[in-house]
Amino acid sequence: MTEIDLSDFSNLEPGKFSELVKNASDSQLNEIMSSDVRGKVLDAIFQRMPSLFRPDRAGNTNAVIHWTITGRPDGGSDTYEIVIADGTCKLSESAENEPKLALTMGPADFLKVTSGNGNPVMMFMTGKLKAKGDLGLAANIANLFNIPKA
Repeated sequence: MTEIDLSDFSNLEPGKFSELVKNASDSQLNEIMSSDVRGKVLDAIFQRMPSLFRPDRAGNTNAVIHWTITGRPDGGSDTYEIVIADGTCKLSESAENEPKLALTMGPADFLKVTSGNGNPVMMFMTGKLKAKGDLGLAANIANLFNIPKA
């Protein structure tokens, strides 16, 4: 197995991130996400989302989306809130607004979705990704972001 280093994730280009995830096994991805770099990786991914947002594809979409990533080392999960409104996308400091869509998935599946290496619809159909709320928005979410592909 190849060693994957995401310790300096904030300086990793999206295309390189996508390539690393594509070439990693689920166990490697889960191992990374149960290490001390988990918070840095999650923070960096969510901080990039506004810059990857495609307002031209959002139309009049206004939504609060909660992303919950399970599998934290202490057995808990991390929740991030993205607010899409008036052609903008913002990362909220805390997940306190009522979501129009709540997505829950394991760490490896989250990395696959956000790197363009996972099919969110297939993950939903197989129970790897749980969506609660506006399923139409869930089906369209990948189109709202310029997700790199390896």
